[in-house]
Amino acid sequence: MRSHRRSRLLAPLASLLLIPLISSCFASGGSDDSGSGDDDGSRLRVALAFPPAERLSPYGADATLLSRLGVTEGLTALDANGSAAPALAASWRRDGDKAWEFTLRDATFQDGGAVTPAAVAASLTHATAAKPAPAALAGVTLTAEAAGERAVRITTAEPDPVLPLRLSSPSLAVLSAKAYADKNRVDPVGHATGPFELTKVNGATSATLDRFDDYWGGRAQASGIDARFIADGTARANALRTGELDIAEAVPVAQAATLDKDRRRDTATTRTTSLLLNASSGPFKDAGLRAAARAAVDTAVFAKDVYEGYADPGAGVYGPAVTWAEGKRTEPVGRAAVGKAGGGTITLATYDNRPELPEVAQVVKQQLEKAGFKVKLTVREYSRLENDALEGKFDAFVLARNTLVDTGDPVAVLASDYTCDGGYNIAQLCDKDVDAAVAKAERTADTAKRQDAAMAAEARILGSDAVVPLVHQRIITGVGSSVQGVLLDPYERTLVGTGTRR
Repeated sequence: MRSHRRSRLLAPLASLLLIPLISSCFASGGSDDSGSGDDDGSRLRVALAFPPAERLSPYGADATLLSRLGVTEGLTALDANGSAAPALAASWRRDGDKAWEFTLRDATFQDGGAVTPAAVAASLTHATAAKPAPAALAGVTLTAEAAGERAVRITTAEPDPVLPLRLSSPSLAVLSAKAYADKNRVDPVGHATGPFELTKVNGATSATLDRFDDYWGGRAQASGIDARFIADGTARANALRTGELDIAEAVPVAQAATLDKDRRRDTATTRTTSLLLNASSGPFKDAGLRAAARAAVDTAVFAKDVYEGYADPGAGVYGPAVTWAEGKRTEPVGRAAVGKAGGGTITLATYDNRPELPEVAQVVKQQLEKAGFKVKLTVREYSRLENDALEGKFDAFVLARNTLVDTGDPVAVLASDYTCDGGYNIAQLCDKDVDAAVAKAERTADTAKRQDAAMAAEARILGSDAVVPLVHQRIITGVGSSVQGVLLDPYERTLVGTGTRR
């Protein structure tokens, strides 16, 4: 059985191999964001759309949740251009084809220990041994070891030109040794390095975080965070409007107009909503039926009607926020002839944490039925769907996916979502030509050539008709009128940091 795991843009990825000289615009740290230390600050009341799905494991669904709340961080972060920027590593250099050396800054774990090369190497080693592997490590074998008093040396089995980008993934956060005391799970509570420390988690309902005063990037201006996990998007918007919340992520499009203009922020992202068709079992194992389903779907209606203009029509795996993609996109390769719809009932599923998705799925259902398919629609909360989706129990799935969330590298999402051994392959696609195209892209170091190779792989993937891009989203964040410093991150990795306050 395959191993599976879920994880989550603006300008082109540039200077992948350069050492950035400034801190990330979206990292939690930054001395000019920190408070003076004289004011305890107010606590922030934050609502997130997704509750913990895997007991706060940093290796899957909850990694981005932890980074958005300012709990965890890795050796690197992403800047506004999608390049690797310093985080726990102050700098790095490449040593030959397969090795990199990262120099650590002075930092402290929330449980009091120093962030040492040995601790970092041990944390990364745990990530490499995780089952299933974090999406950022799909197809990558690496070893990490201490290399002196302040350096960590990381060696990969094959040349990895985007390793600094890969290490920015929320799933490769650095945790202290105490986080791994229980061999059956990884516990980030009190063992991370970010500006806010988890102190209490109430299952899938809420969490309490306190400011971590010894954070290397400066003392946060808010004294803590009271986080609530509210799957219902209307409830999140209502709570913001009535003053119960300071920040509400993923406000539904239908609720945007109910918020004052100064209380809503929309951010271009690389989140693409797609229809994924199960290419390994059921009716869509037939490429002709996948082609028939793709031909039946009119993507023009989603951006205009369902998303009310807060989106762009689906063009490919990468949307217009990845600004280099459109000029390099080519026609899909290897498409089968359109077959005749019919036969048994198709199971179509989606989740309601993102409130537009059930409406998207309903429109897809109607369009498929008009073409002659019989469709049964299932809608649940994401955590109750994930395992079934990853195990291929649905014939079709409507998914909203941030294509650069795992590493910032455009190739990573292709490897994770569309290759035979991909860790998040809901489409169950296993095609030797796709695997070869993705592998070629993974081996390409030059930035422009890597982009070209990614687009060639995209053409192969779209040609399989295992994925039908529907719409490229903008994310609406609800922000209280007195709140400042919210991190409106196009990668959806951050939300609150040292400078977030009210």
